[in-house]
Amino acid sequence: MLLSVIIPVYNSEQTINRLVEHVLETLNRTTLEIVLVNDGSRDRSEQVCTELAKRFSEVKFISLRRNSGEFNAVMCGLNHASGDYCVMIDDDFQNPPTEILKLVETAQQGDYDVVYSFYATKKHSWFRNFGSWLVNRVTTWLLEKPNDLYLSSFKLINQAVVQEIIKYKGPYPYLDGLIFRVTRNVGRVQVSHNAREEGESGYTLRKLTSLFMTILFGYSLKPLRLLTATGLAFSGFSLLAVLIDLVLYAIHSEFFILNSVLILLTFFSGLILTCLGIVGEYIGRIFMTQSGLPQYVEKMVVTKEPQIKK
Repeated sequence: MLLSVIIPVYNSEQTINRLVEHVLETLNRTTLEIVLVNDGSRDRSEQVCTELAKRFSEVKFISLRRNSGEFNAVMCGLNHASGDYCVMIDDDFQNPPTEILKLVETAQQGDYDVVYSFYATKKHSWFRNFGSWLVNRVTTWLLEKPNDLYLSSFKLINQAVVQEIIKYKGPYPYLDGLIFRVTRNVGRVQVSHNAREEGESGYTLRKLTSLFMTILFGYSLKPLRLLTATGLAFSGFSLLAVLIDLVLYAIHSEFFILNSVLILLTFFSGLILTCLGIVGEYIGRIFMTQSGLPQYVEKMVVTKEPQIKK
């Protein structure tokens, strides 16, 4: 069995060297490859990762030309990984490398396609915990995932599912959304979670908003269908108001003109929303299948025998 450990790297010059050495030491009895993907770091992460790839035959390093986002970097790593199982782990030591074996054992024992980790106690900031809670609620509705399944970034995917996932070439990958398009054979295992050792989390309000919008509009048509239903509801209420207005006119004719104007405005507003929902249904389908933006752009690939992409 070959195990691929994929590590997206962003401003991690202080930790990535120790993390790679720790993974190699922990999994020294496993046939292993480590795929490092530098996501446009602004520090010396690229140089440190290049040196690691030249030192260790198990390490492959891909550097991206610009910051594309964590999921894009992970997708790059999956495209370069060849392991029977692929494990994604962050570069901040909050997920101990020793816990990787728990994911592998759970996958083998339960014959799962994907295994997610979950934590008894999370050491994230309150803001990130809130963001995780919000994303979990949204994905439960949109992706119809089990309510008790926490979509952790520390997870394992078998190679068969990886091959289906990397068929997606759009610029807005959401890994968990792609997973649930492919399989529902998902397991979970509890792991430990440490406090961040170095630096600050890159989980900002802007990135949370971007992730939320990607999930909401990129992996389900439910928002568009909700918009259509809302438009139809407004139209229905306006028709009901017409009937009420006719009754009022029969009793007090002075109410009729004012109410009729409001009814017409409500009716046509509902009609417009309905039309936007229908058109949006088609636009959403086109958007989900066609895109002209690259998912990521590779700058170079470094192994024991460097391969430079110009």
